[in-house]
Amino acid sequence: MGLIILFGVFFLGLIVGAPVAFAVGLASVVTFLYEGLPLFVGFQRILSGISVFSLLAIPFFIFAGELMLHGGISTRLVRLASAAVGRVRGGLGMVNVSSSMLFGGISGSAVADTSALGSILIPIMKEKGYDADYAVNVTVTSSIAGIVIPPSHNMILYAVAAGGGVSITQLFVAGIVPGVLMCLALALAAYIVAVKRGYKGEPFPGWSALVISFVAALPGLLTAVIIVGGVLSGILTVTESGAFGAIYAIVVTGLVYRELRWEPFKKAVYQAVRTTSLVMILVGCASAFSYLLALYDVPALLIEMLTSISDNPYVILLMLNVLLLGLGMMMDMAALILICTPIFLPVATQFGMSPIHFGIMLMMNLGIGLCTPPVGSCLFVGSVIGKIKIEKAVKTIWPFYLALFMVLMLVTYVPAISMALPNFLAD
Repeated sequence: MGLIILFGVFFLGLIVGAPVAFAVGLASVVTFLYEGLPLFVGFQRILSGISVFSLLAIPFFIFAGELMLHGGISTRLVRLASAAVGRVRGGLGMVNVSSSMLFGGISGSAVADTSALGSILIPIMKEKGYDADYAVNVTVTSSIAGIVIPPSHNMILYAVAAGGGVSITQLFVAGIVPGVLMCLALALAAYIVAVKRGYKGEPFPGWSALVISFVAALPGLLTAVIIVGGVLSGILTVTESGAFGAIYAIVVTGLVYRELRWEPFKKAVYQAVRTTSLVMILVGCASAFSYLLALYDVPALLIEMLTSISDNPYVILLMLNVLLLGLGMMMDMAALILICTPIFLPVATQFGMSPIHFGIMLMMNLGIGLCTPPVGSCLFVGSVIGKIKIEKAVKTIWPFYLALFMVLMLVTYVPAISMALPNFLAD
């Protein structure tokens, strides 16, 4: 009965339109009262949930991403990508995907990627004769590379939700190959659709223009090198690398590129504080929610339910993917990471999947959810920028969904794709 109350109040809150954090918190409070548990226990769980040192890296990553969004880095990355791959058939589609790979690896945010690159590329693509749905579909689906390619604050959330036993450094490294594979698959899908629709490539600007574009974009690209390199080398912790990354982003956008004026800086600060506050409230409430999930032994119940259908690990992993994809279509990513990890991680490890491997699979599933209706925030942002209805974009997005799903299946069933690099560096 307590479990029914917990999930019933939670879903009721979502139905009436309450913010996810409030729905999670209210469901936890009502269930604590039903069980007769002192409310100070729930309050302690909330405090312990946000009193994790690793979480300090999140505001730095978010702030660095906002600075890059408003400071001219995205524009230079687009120029570099255009000079490098723009001459291919449907060249601006290739530019979109490659720009997302570069910018996503710096900002670590799919929504920031969609906002920054979409605002630049979607109008240009439409002006060059590309259909609006194609421009939106490429932008939206390629943006989720920022979730998998390091650095990613969502990986920090997963490490915290997993109980602190998962190395953030290994997660970062594990995301490199799957993230690149996603971009390659999307580039192939973009090329095939472009050929089918008869889109042309852009003229090659010459090697000198390519070198100039690379030199101009290099200071921005070094942001990711500082953040990820500092962590991998062991010189910096994740939190320290995030802080250095934010400072470096200020220096690059304000002093090198000279595009970060006072008003954009204030906007970046405001957005970073707002996003961080939302994340921290959600983390605290989700910690109390997770406490109740453990109390009711939900992972064991889920294992029992899945094994009653099949005891084949391949089938179990497929069912986990289907469940995560379905949930990703209905809820925001950060909330799902915090809620689903305590439930699904024990199930995955029970069937031989390492926590690092599961983390990458989780990121990919929930990332796909960001570009699927009804609650796909990236799809919503991209459609607004492209000035088309979501329904129109979704009608022709299936080749890109197919590309992402194929990579997801490869990552799920071939552990070496995500685990080979972290295992190599660990040795």
